[in-house]
Amino acid sequence: MSAPVKFAYWVPNVSGGLVTSRIEQRTDWGYDYNRELAVLAENNGFEYALSQVRYMASYGAEYQHESTSFSLALLLATQRLKVIAAVHPGLWHPGVLAKFGATADHLSGGRFAVNVVSGWFKGEFTALGEPWLEHDERYRRSEEFITALRRIWTEDHAELAGDFYRLRDFSLKPKPLAAAGRPHPEIFQGGNSTAAREMAGRVSDWYFSNGRDFDGVTEQIADVRTAADRAGRTAPRFGLNAFLIARDTEAEARDTLREIVARADTEAVAGFGAAVKQAGRSTGDGKGMWEDSTFEDLVQYNDGFRTGLIGTPEQIAERIVAYRRLGVDLLLLGFLHYHEEVEYFGRRVLPLVRELEAAQPEFEPTATHA
Repeated sequence: MSAPVKFAYWVPNVSGGLVTSRIEQRTDWGYDYNRELAVLAENNGFEYALSQVRYMASYGAEYQHESTSFSLALLLATQRLKVIAAVHPGLWHPGVLAKFGATADHLSGGRFAVNVVSGWFKGEFTALGEPWLEHDERYRRSEEFITALRRIWTEDHAELAGDFYRLRDFSLKPKPLAAAGRPHPEIFQGGNSTAAREMAGRVSDWYFSNGRDFDGVTEQIADVRTAADRAGRTAPRFGLNAFLIARDTEAEARDTLREIVARADTEAVAGFGAAVKQAGRSTGDGKGMWEDSTFEDLVQYNDGFRTGLIGTPEQIAERIVAYRRLGVDLLLLGFLHYHEEVEYFGRRVLPLVRELEAAQPEFEPTATHA
């Protein structure tokens, strides 16, 4: 049987909201706003939150809180929410992150997770004086990073003789909390390229995709599962990015999308597009992230409009369940006005999703929280 689809939200710990637009966004990057949002989210059907990472002011994100410390603060402010901290290999050593993660896991009762970001922002690395690797080398480094993390978190005397990281009889105590089906904090990974899909199949627990339609999702899931089969392991679970615009009428939702794009910060979108398209096109087969993104796609900087969760609660719920049937395990959602729209999602959209799932025999019964 299929488990019900899970939901995560992008933590707005970076200024500018989740769209690069001058439209009003009643969303704030500060801690007080985000603490209230985290509690609201866990009470409205969200199981995960992802703290994004940006180290340098750029492309409409002038201010940003660091992801790991912010994630820990949100964990301590909530009771059930699992918080995923985005990190960059090349700027973190896996042993240092493993130590932070073990502590965060104990402090939160086993709710810490990590998203390993191979990197698209060359300027950030060069501004810090760190080497910028070629695309597939960045993914090789990320794979070693995840291998090192897993060994440190599960072995008493971790060893690794890699090209990027070396462990020599490294012992971490205390280990993170272990539970059935979770021997260590969950390891997420993003990327659309062939290198990303292959890496996910070999080492990751979760694979995050940029926004995609049904055909795009089907292709990526098949590739990741094939890579996992070749590696002789269970395929990672699949997460899909989406920007959700739910309104009482489809016309209202479409009007909101049109206004977001019409009021886009064209200079910031163009700068971001130039940076990320360089990353996408640096792959040998042209399957990198953002390689085929349009201007409209880039206004939501992870192609979130492409997933098509725009319309009435009924339309959105039906589309979510259709994605679940294709193999999407988790929807990673962004919103324009977070507090209001997370509450609207929990009240109007989520019950419809659960009703549609319950009506189909392939879905397991859904546990609910008060």
